[in-house]
Amino acid sequence: MQNLFKKVILFATIVLLMSTIPLSAKSYTKLELLNLAGKQRMLSQRIAKDYFYVGQKVNTSKATKQMKSALQAFNKAQKVLSLSIKDDEIQNMIMFVNMSSDEFTTLAQETYSMDNGALVLDLSESMLEGSQYIVDALKNELKKSNSSIVDIAGRQRMLSQRIAKYYISYQAGIKDKNSIVQMQEAVKLFNDSHKKLMANKSNTPAINKELKKVDRLWKIVYKFYLNIEKGGLPIIVFNTTDDIMKKMNKVTQMYVSLKK
Repeated sequence: MQNLFKKVILFATIVLLMSTIPLSAKSYTKLELLNLAGKQRMLSQRIAKDYFYVGQKVNTSKATKQMKSALQAFNKAQKVLSLSIKDDEIQNMIMFVNMSSDEFTTLAQETYSMDNGALVLDLSESMLEGSQYIVDALKNELKKSNSSIVDIAGRQRMLSQRIAKYYISYQAGIKDKNSIVQMQEAVKLFNDSHKKLMANKSNTPAINKELKKVDRLWKIVYKFYLNIEKGGLPIIVFNTTDDIMKKMNKVTQMYVSLKK
């Protein structure tokens, strides 16, 4: 009986140890790493968006849970990228993005204020720029035909959350001209990129089906986003941009599978 108990303990210990061992670089293709780095762009905007929603006490419960899970997902992905990419310049950028993420984690624990909100916007831009640098570096290692469509689809995830970030931060009082310009540019880039994806000749019927779902929703809601100065629709913006993000995440995964 004691021997059996020892074997059970040994097995449980081995399982626990294996679960804590990070995945090696061999576990990911370069295209999968590109998708992962692309998703970091989205998370950088989602984290900031959630911060403002919590600060404004709008959709508080959902935004709080989402911010926590987004931070966890971001930090986990950073570890995978760090273990999987050997290029020294990319490693330096990963470390820089980690620093910005750590700063945000500290800010998120403090009481919301306009000053903290401005810092969060700056940090989210730094995290986005750093993540985009990593995406571009990985794209250079891949054939353009294999990486371009994955990058465009993945960027749509980020743009959906960027739109929500600027909408709610404007309502929170950061009402500078830059917020309006960034919102307009994000909407335009999403719209132009959506047309490119819809016209992509390598789309499967399943991809086209998802893109048409996004198309129907986008044609209705994008005018709400552009009406940033009027405001008044924070919950609609939160829910619709999240819906678009989920659909575009699914499309991006489909493109990754298609290009393998």
